[in-house]
Amino acid sequence: MVPVFLFVFHADPDNLCIYFLNIVVCAGKHKSCLQYSHLSRAGSGKRWCVLEMLDSSLSLCFVYRMLSRLSELIWADWIWFPEGHGWADLKDHDGKVFPNPKDLWATIPIALCFLVIRQIFERTVAIPLASLLGVSDKQRVGASPNPVLESYFCSTSKHPKQVLVFSLSKQTGCSVRQVQRWFRRRRNQDRPSKLKKFREASWRFTFYLLAFFAGLAVLIDKPWFYDVKLIWENFPKMPLLPSQYWYYMIELGFYISLLVSVASDVKRKDFKEQIIHHVATIALISFSWLVNYIRAGTLIMLVHDAADYLMESAKMFNYAGWRRTCNFIFTMFAAVFIVTRLIILPFWIIHTTFVYPLTLYSPFFGFYFFNGLMCVLQVLHIFWAVLILRMVVKFLPGNDIVEDERSDKEETESDDEDGDCEHREKSRNGHVQNGHTVLNNNHSKRD
Repeated sequence: MVPVFLFVFHADPDNLCIYFLNIVVCAGKHKSCLQYSHLSRAGSGKRWCVLEMLDSSLSLCFVYRMLSRLSELIWADWIWFPEGHGWADLKDHDGKVFPNPKDLWATIPIALCFLVIRQIFERTVAIPLASLLGVSDKQRVGASPNPVLESYFCSTSKHPKQVLVFSLSKQTGCSVRQVQRWFRRRRNQDRPSKLKKFREASWRFTFYLLAFFAGLAVLIDKPWFYDVKLIWENFPKMPLLPSQYWYYMIELGFYISLLVSVASDVKRKDFKEQIIHHVATIALISFSWLVNYIRAGTLIMLVHDAADYLMESAKMFNYAGWRRTCNFIFTMFAAVFIVTRLIILPFWIIHTTFVYPLTLYSPFFGFYFFNGLMCVLQVLHIFWAVLILRMVVKFLPGNDIVEDERSDKEETESDDEDGDCEHREKSRNGHVQNGHTVLNNNHSKRD
């Protein structure tokens, strides 16, 4: 039994006499009792029950204690560290500095700084560079105002089926071709311009290029850069170097900024995969910081940055219309991506984080958690490798330019004319569905 005494004081101005409150919380087998006294105002005989107030306080205390117990369980040494090691090993001592979970809060202002720097960069560097390289946007013809079609476009579908096009044609008094053309132009309005794509690509190119060479400078003189097994030497009692600190904070801050801005960035076909990649990367970097997988983390980040700046530069020249340059850089990117993501990462780094540690320590949850995130990233790498190889196959026979498989291609007026020709052909022969003529619209209105 744990007695908790709550004292309140006599209030002279209101002649308020508040009695001594004695709260006794009795812990037993599925039992708890709450003894309380009441408040009374002298001369009035009124009483105020304070049970609700006390229940709320006790509930908060109970929740706090439960969360504390849960936190102790979640962050138990045996979960995240091999046997014989724990969080105590990461305490600063003898002038040696180790990763501190509180350091991760610094990535939030760093991410905000990246968002601000990006806006400044795109306006002062990317736009002039786009003009210099000859990036130009086609003059788009906007869709004429039409409440009926706009309502259908926003609420139902951006790509109506042919039968629904006929229905919309009757509702609006427009011809079928006018409805088709309206939807094409309306879809093009929502598609990002080449300049917007170029600005994003140039920003990411600049960061990835600088990050790659910065990571190379951080790792070039480290022994584990040449012998990957040394990432486990003296684990987890590996002091943190200043260069590693800044490399981690900047990389993590950048990926947080990407996750924040993904809603306003150009949406590609692999939008969901991008979200998964950003979340997994942030979790991987954060976790490797918490448990001092710093050496492995720096190698993983360097391998990722090795190919990304080539991809972004290929996009930049693609948007500028430099076809041969784009194809050449893309070929380099494909080769570097295959080597770094499908050979070095799985057969050197993941092998060293997943197979080699079992010769040193017994398996523990942190071991599986870290390598689980690595496997998620590796699945995404295989997915993107397939897209890359498809693009390589497209331009190898002699195609003029590499098309990004993830991009949403803009519909041109030539597409519109092709659609008109197709529609006229169907109008002559009758629109056939399941062997039956649905509609023979030879009397459609002219534009």
